[in-house]
Amino acid sequence: MAKTNFKLAKSSYPSAKDVYQAKLSNGITVLARSNFNSPSVSMGGYLPAGAIFESDEKLGLADFVSSALMRGTQTKTFDQIYNELESVGASMGFDSGVNNTNFGGRALVEDLPLLLKLFSESLQTPTFPSDEVERLRAQALTGLALRAQDTSEMADIEFEKILYQDHPYSRPSDGYVETIQSITRDDMTEFHRLHFGPRGLVIAIVGAIQPKRAVEEVEKFFGAWQVAGQKEAQALPSTKQIKKTIKTHHVIAEKSQSDLVMGTFAPTRKSDDYMAASLGNSVLGQFGMMGRIGNVVREKSGLAYYAYSSLNSGIGPGSWEVNAGVNPANLNKAIDLIEKELKKFVKQGVTKNELADSQANYIGRLPLSLESNGGVVSAILNIHRYDLGMDYYQRYESLVRNVTRDDVVDVARKYIDPDRLVISTAGP
Repeated sequence: MAKTNFKLAKSSYPSAKDVYQAKLSNGITVLARSNFNSPSVSMGGYLPAGAIFESDEKLGLADFVSSALMRGTQTKTFDQIYNELESVGASMGFDSGVNNTNFGGRALVEDLPLLLKLFSESLQTPTFPSDEVERLRAQALTGLALRAQDTSEMADIEFEKILYQDHPYSRPSDGYVETIQSITRDDMTEFHRLHFGPRGLVIAIVGAIQPKRAVEEVEKFFGAWQVAGQKEAQALPSTKQIKKTIKTHHVIAEKSQSDLVMGTFAPTRKSDDYMAASLGNSVLGQFGMMGRIGNVVREKSGLAYYAYSSLNSGIGPGSWEVNAGVNPANLNKAIDLIEKELKKFVKQGVTKNELADSQANYIGRLPLSLESNGGVVSAILNIHRYDLGMDYYQRYESLVRNVTRDDVVDVARKYIDPDRLVISTAGP
């Protein structure tokens, strides 16, 4: 019996030929692609209203505002919004990051107008009801109390505080207890007035709808939105060079586990170094049983409950880091082993087989990520957000295959200096 090949043809990947892009007169960008194999539509997007706009005294404000957008509008209560969604089996939600407020939703194609109507009202006319604000505040404070006892979270917070010293990325986007307690409903209303508007808003729609009709539907609900004085984000400042290894330990008493984060800066998502760094990171601490880091620290030495590396690249300066959870008695041994593995990685790079395996993995998993409408929405939003070019997925296989062992070792040496790391630990 012949095998069926389910691999998506490259021609089916999103491209300039089938992703329709339009800019409304008020500055909103709409990206739309049809897929009539499903009766549903997925929607996603973002607008520049993230934590970079917060003051130190009001950290967590952007996250607070995004959490409250669906808690009541000028025409609907919290319950009415959710009842309307549930009645048609639709979903929608918001969350906030450092640079943007993000949103997403899903519905049957005939319910897209309802979904867009609820999105537009939540974005344009939230009322931040006092009782809902206090419920959200209580939830946020509970989350911060849990965070304070989480060794992984606290190690990460201290790591970013040192790595991104005097940079907006050094601050936790969910704030601190005192900043969340200080946020008023007036603060939320003012933040919304200044930062929520059509300029910089990007909406992507993928599903059983003609692209031009999708744009018309967005125009119907968002086309009249105007915000005088919508603030623009300032350019991100440069980061400070790490001159020597810096160690910090955050004490959380009576914990049976310590967590550690060790690392340095990484290329931005748009950087020419990104693909080589990403493939190198896959070998270092992702592929298989968490790569070399997982193999040496966890499998062979039994020093960690988990150990892996990650490359976090976005609009601004990224981080290249190793994370591990260990018995407190093994903390220093684990750090020493990771440092040795980083030195080996920087000196020798990756083997021919390691690189080939990671390249095959990257190419093989791409079609899986594009099988759903939601996956395609994420893909075309990333293309737009990081200015990768609408032919990015047509070029993707060659971008991956063209990375050489020399490229990986060069980028490793460019970004990772084992003698200049931030090492953050948290535990007893």
